[in-house]
Amino acid sequence: MSSINTQTASAIGLDVGTSRIAAAWREDKDVLVETQLNAFVTIPFSKMTQSVLKKERIPHLVEDAKIIVYGDESERFANLFHKETRRPMLRGVLNPDEGGSLSLVRRIVTLLAGEEGGRGQKLYFSVPAPVLGADEEVDAHQTHLKQMLSELGYDAHPISEGLAVVYGEMESSNYTGIGISCGGGLCNVCLAYLSVPVFTFSIPKAGDFIDSSVASVRGEPATRIRTIKEESFHFNGHFTNKIHQSLAVYYEDMIQALIASLRDTFASVQNMPKLNRPIPLVLAGGSVLAPGFRDRFEKTLRETELPVAISEVRLGSSPMHSTARGALVAALSEM
Repeated sequence: MSSINTQTASAIGLDVGTSRIAAAWREDKDVLVETQLNAFVTIPFSKMTQSVLKKERIPHLVEDAKIIVYGDESERFANLFHKETRRPMLRGVLNPDEGGSLSLVRRIVTLLAGEEGGRGQKLYFSVPAPVLGADEEVDAHQTHLKQMLSELGYDAHPISEGLAVVYGEMESSNYTGIGISCGGGLCNVCLAYLSVPVFTFSIPKAGDFIDSSVASVRGEPATRIRTIKEESFHFNGHFTNKIHQSLAVYYEDMIQALIASLRDTFASVQNMPKLNRPIPLVLAGGSVLAPGFRDRFEKTLRETELPVAISEVRLGSSPMHSTARGALVAALSEM
């Protein structure tokens, strides 16, 4: 894995997601994106293990007589020791039940951005929209991240995750449309008109909700459910596998909740801008990657009455990177 050359990168976009952290930057005419798993696992301490990890350059720290492996390597060690990875974030924000969550996010960001830190570059980082008006939780999360990134040497600014999707995917429509990011902890939504957000919101039914719900019903570890979901689940066809059947049920639950929330939010917004033409809707995030998801989402959306016409429903050009790329667009626009 390469990291950002902070001596040459003029601006950075950072997607701080519940399950992954992604950094985007421009190198010559290309946009590069690197990601790390936003997770960790603890393993028993021994000097031998610590020595081997150092030799292999595996990101880790020692704390309370335990070794904490973080980033992408955490999943490999979790599988090796038959353990579940843990996350420093929960439902889009820092996890209050995990001590040192901000410190771990900082370490994972450093894996992407380099040990030397920034030199005052513009950096836009994603933050979730409030869930049911829970502003305090999001505000505290945003404040902690901004302070941490400033300490690392960046001129840091927040951007709503849904708006970042609009910036990353809707240049052709002058940044007008609906951006939806379905990640691990939350589904974030933004309607923007000429780059200005009209409304943003999020719902807590997303990838983790699907994994934990199916795990509870089927008596399987959530990690195994997530692996099956990512490697073999699809919407098309008849399901004979019971786990696939349950995945279909909870995916459908997420889609229904998301579209119902979109309909209700439209109904509650005052002073809606007059949209003279149909607008696009773009889906991004890891939870939209299941084959057939876009078709199922569009079918349900077309059955729902909205006050605006939707010209198309499409996946982002690179759904896992849409938010980071959009944050980079925001950072570059301020230079």
